[in-house]
Amino acid sequence: MISFEIENPWTPAHQAVESSEHATLTRLLDEGADVNEVCCGMTLLMHAIELEGDSALQSGHPIDSALTAIVLAYGADPAAEIDGRTAHEFAQFYDHGMAIRLLERFSNRQG
Repeated sequence: MISFEIENPWTPAHQAVESSEHATLTRLLDEGADVNEVCCGMTLLMHAIELEGDSALQSGHPIDSALTAIVLAYGADPAAEIDGRTAHEFAQFYDHGMAIRLLERFSNRQG
């Protein structure tokens, strides 16, 4: 029998986002994890928005913005671009109005 071991590509902070583990994400960021780290082509902020949007689409439940709020509160850069994509574009794609409003508020504070 052939067995395959699948390696987890996520950093601990990205894994916390992927698993919607709000307390773990907060603890990791509070302990110094880089809030702007990039993993698998996404910042934590992009990942949070993508996870929230995709989860709402798949489950049919209302969209949530807790992960987005956490990473923004810890200083995520709303203007960061990865391969020409921004967190705002992720939010628009998922029609994630709460994330769009949070991004605008935090962008205004940084500018």
